[in-house]
Amino acid sequence: MKFTAIQIAEILEGEITGDENVEVFKLSKIEEGEEGSLTFLSNPKYTNFIYTTKASITIVNKDFVTEKELTTTLIKVVDAYKAFSKLLEFYNEVKLNKKGIEQPIFISESAIIGEHIYLGAFSYISNNVKIGDNVKIYPNVYIGDNVEIGANTTIFAGAKIYSETIIGENCSIHSGVIIGADGFGFAPSAEGTYNKIPQIGNVIIEDNVDIGAATTIDRATLGSTIIRKGVKLDNQIQVAHNVEIGKNTVIAAQTGIAGSTKIGENCKIGGQVGIVGHIIIGNNVQVQAQSGISRNIKDNEVIQGTPAIGYNDFNKSYVYFKKLPKLAATINSIEKEVKALKVEE
Repeated sequence: MKFTAIQIAEILEGEITGDENVEVFKLSKIEEGEEGSLTFLSNPKYTNFIYTTKASITIVNKDFVTEKELTTTLIKVVDAYKAFSKLLEFYNEVKLNKKGIEQPIFISESAIIGEHIYLGAFSYISNNVKIGDNVKIYPNVYIGDNVEIGANTTIFAGAKIYSETIIGENCSIHSGVIIGADGFGFAPSAEGTYNKIPQIGNVIIEDNVDIGAATTIDRATLGSTIIRKGVKLDNQIQVAHNVEIGKNTVIAAQTGIAGSTKIGENCKIGGQVGIVGHIIIGNNVQVQAQSGISRNIKDNEVIQGTPAIGYNDFNKSYVYFKKLPKLAATINSIEKEVKALKVEE
């Protein structure tokens, strides 16, 4: 799709300097701008590129002052970064604005389907499924029995939603996500084998949750595994059975959370963090990447390391970690000198 500078300025409530009829059909970085592309300038470090960019339109702050001749048309706004983000959202809405039911597809007669939805080819909608208005389900998605999906949620290609799962409104679930698979529950027997413990709970995902590609969220043994409102999960995260993640918490890729652990609200957890089961992590906790958490964490703690300790303590200790070989050599030298002194005595 093509957009003119006038159309974009109306969306962003901006002022045009240059050709108001110039058209763009793609987005670009300012240093890589080509004819027909739209870019933005918000970081002063990139100012020099505005005089060389071939982008047809550049969004800038209202206080931007031109020092040389420009070939790009400017749209001046209060905040160029926020304006460009708004434009990205608009572009994404247009790009993903799919509707209708493709074929082939299976929809159970007992399923309840909302209005203005999109169901991609080869998707499977099982018994008693409830799908809200404006939901988009891309090709090759499996929706199990008794699943509920709230309005305006998007489920991308290849995701698998097991039975009894409840998904709220305005959620985004990316390709390869598996929600509601059995939790890792096995009981050892006297013979050394393991007997499977039936996992009969479900998963509840509240509104405005984003789940990255290939992340897995296991159903509860009993009760529910719960992802609260506004949670953002990166790619390839493992959430075990009966875990609860508090609202607006964000977790980076490859983190693993063991069963029955409770994570508070507004936490920030880095990549490759390992969290043991049956512990409680408070609100507003920050966990640095590759940390290992094996104890309860109080509100507002900032931690790092394996096992994780206070962030400031870790940084102070790290000064000595790096010097351990030299420190060991110094200690050995002192020990030899002490032994020599004892011999002389």
